[in-house]
Amino acid sequence: MTKVITYGTFDLLHRGHIRLLERAKELGDYLIVGITSDSFDRFRGKINVNQTLIERVEAVRNLGIADKIIVEEYEGQKIDDIRRYDIDIFTVGSDWIGYFDYLNEYCKVVYLERTDGVSSTSIRSDMKKLTMGIVGDDQYLHKFYRESKYVNGLMIESALTRNADADAFEGIRFAKDYDELLDSVDSVYIYEYPQLHYSMIKEALLRKKHVLCEAPITLDVDQYLELCEIARQNDCLLMDGLRTAFSTAYERLCLMLKSGMIGDIKMIDVTCTSLREYKEGTSDKWNSICSWGPTAMLPIFQLFGTEHVGKNMICKLSEDDPDYDVMTKIDFVYKNAVATVKVGQGIKSEGELIISGTKGYAYVPAPWWKTEYFEIRYEDQSLNKRFYYQLEGEGIRNELVAFRDKVVNRNDHRGIEPDVSREFISVIRDFYDKKDVTLIE
Repeated sequence: MTKVITYGTFDLLHRGHIRLLERAKELGDYLIVGITSDSFDRFRGKINVNQTLIERVEAVRNLGIADKIIVEEYEGQKIDDIRRYDIDIFTVGSDWIGYFDYLNEYCKVVYLERTDGVSSTSIRSDMKKLTMGIVGDDQYLHKFYRESKYVNGLMIESALTRNADADAFEGIRFAKDYDELLDSVDSVYIYEYPQLHYSMIKEALLRKKHVLCEAPITLDVDQYLELCEIARQNDCLLMDGLRTAFSTAYERLCLMLKSGMIGDIKMIDVTCTSLREYKEGTSDKWNSICSWGPTAMLPIFQLFGTEHVGKNMICKLSEDDPDYDVMTKIDFVYKNAVATVKVGQGIKSEGELIISGTKGYAYVPAPWWKTEYFEIRYEDQSLNKRFYYQLEGEGIRNELVAFRDKVVNRNDHRGIEPDVSREFISVIRDFYDKKDVTLIE
C-alpha cells in the first residue's frame, strides 16, 4: 500500500484545495492530511487565517478524500510524521518547489501544480474590507501603518497626525481635520493624548465608526460606560489598543497559569519603565501611569481579576506638573494574593514580569511587554520549562487581525475584557484624584 501525506492550513476551503487533495489521493492508496494548528500558523507569521482549527479540520473531513487527518503543531514535525506513518510520498503545491527537497531523504517528494486564479489569500482579500483612519503621534502611527500591510481585509486610507511625514506613510491620504477623516472610513485608530480620547471616541461612535483606541480609553469611568452604551446602541466596536494582550506568548502564558501549571498564583511583580522624560511646556500627558499603567496592570487583572480589596500608590511627580508622574508604584491587595506594579518615565529598571505560585513561578525577561520567551521554573530545576513564540510586529499585527475579525466576522474572542478596561481607568482616575496616593519628593 502506497501512503501519501500532504499539509496545509486549508483556510476557507476552495476548489484549489479540493483539487490538490484529489490529486494527492491519486498518487497512492492512503492519504494523510496534516492541518496546521492556530499556534503553529501564528509562529510561522500566518496571522490572517479566518477559520479556527476545528472548522478547518471539519471542512477537510467532510470532503471524504482524506483517510486520516492529523494536526501539525511544530517545526520539524513533517519528518516525524513521515517516519511514524511509514510514508512513501510527500506532496504539496508547486508554489513550494524546491522548499521541501530535504524530505527526499525520507520519501519521494512530489510538487503538484496549483489551480490557477484561486487561493485563500485572494478569497480573504475579496471579502468585506474594513477601512480605517489613524489619528495621533506620527512616530507610532508610522509603525502601526507599516504593520497593517500584513493584515488582509483591513485598509488604512487616511491619517491625521501632529507631525505629518508623507514619505513615511508611502502616499497615504492626509485629512485636514478629524471630521474629514471620519467621513472617509469605517473605523478609526486613536493614539492621541488620553485627555482627548473621550471626545474623539464619542464623535466617532455617534457617526457609527468602529474604534480602536490606545489604552486607557478614557480617564473617567462614567465616560467609559457612556461610550460603551453609545457603541452598543450604534452596533459599533469599541476596543482597547494594547498590543501586549495579543502577543501569542503572552496568551499562552496566561492559559498555562490558569490551568494550574505553577499552582495557585499568590504574587505578581511587574515593571515597565523607559527613559522618555517630561518636557516642560508641552501638552504631553502620556505620563507614566497612562503610558505604562494599562500594560503593567494587564496580567494582574487578567489573572487575579479586578476585585482587589485594597491598593496603595506611591508617586514621584514632576516639579513642573502635578499630573505627570516620573514614577509610580502600586500595591494591590487581594483576598488571597498580592501584586506590585512599578512604572516610570525618566527612570530605568529591569522590565520583567514574575508570577509566583504555590508550585513554581513564571519568569518573563525584559522587555516582558514584547513577550516572545518565558520560563516556568520550579524548586527542582530539572522540571523547568522554556517556551518561545515568535512575535511579529510587536503584537500590532495580531491586534489588527482581532479588531478586523470582531468587526467583520463578529467571531474573535481575543482582546481586553470590559471589566479590565474599566479597572485600568478606575486606577488611573484615582491617581489624578490623588486617592490612595502617597507622594514622595
